[in-house]
Amino acid sequence: MTIKVAVAGATGKMGQLAIRLIEAADDLELHAALDSRSSLDEMLGADVAFDVTHPAASSSVVEFAVDAGIPIVVGTSGWSSDRIAEVSRSVRARDDAGAVLFVPNFSIGSVLATAFAALAAPYFDSIEIIEAHHAGKVDSPSGTAVRTAELIGEGRGAAGPVAAPHADQRARGQLVSGVPVHSLRMSGVLAEQRVIMGGDGETLSFTHSTLSPSSYEAGILLALRRAPEASGVTVGLDALLELGLPGSIR
Repeated sequence: MTIKVAVAGATGKMGQLAIRLIEAADDLELHAALDSRSSLDEMLGADVAFDVTHPAASSSVVEFAVDAGIPIVVGTSGWSSDRIAEVSRSVRARDDAGAVLFVPNFSIGSVLATAFAALAAPYFDSIEIIEAHHAGKVDSPSGTAVRTAELIGEGRGAAGPVAAPHADQRARGQLVSGVPVHSLRMSGVLAEQRVIMGGDGETLSFTHSTLSPSSYEAGILLALRRAPEASGVTVGLDALLELGLPGSIR
């Protein structure tokens, strides 16, 4: 069966990448390509929607899809755990709501690096994140960094909060689930994240570097193909990879 996809944010880099992938795939069909002037009604009739818009516009796109019963893959950054919880409550409140899959990062390597960091988190009390993106990225911290910090916080469990001295100083970064996150926005960078863990006489680092947008292709295709059969709210590509990380199903 061919899956009809409506792409919101079609003129952006991720939207254009998704359209190329859809048009090249035998089992996917482009139903609609929406830009900032398009009516959301153009999504009606799609089997799945793909949202890579702007943080300020994403909420409206997701709300429309949920109300219309259209499963939606959300690749737009800026979705906090509190906002995702609101969407989850809305989806649970009705039987005909469209499923929502929030994907902070479509790179398989990035998802695995985050999983490794969550696994190691209980064994190191000092943990910080440095993430770097191109100068045009409007949100910080990145959705990937937020997801990583949240999983680190959840993964520590009985180990308690991360040690983050002098967190009141602005140069110490923004605390996300108690983990200091430092964001770089600069020319010459596409995307990179480094999680640094410090222990007694040692450090452990997990670094993932995105060298080309092609690294997102496998994750985008996986999400689009799985979304029509999804239910409720799912957070992270790790749930589709069955990595067993906490907090994936809401």
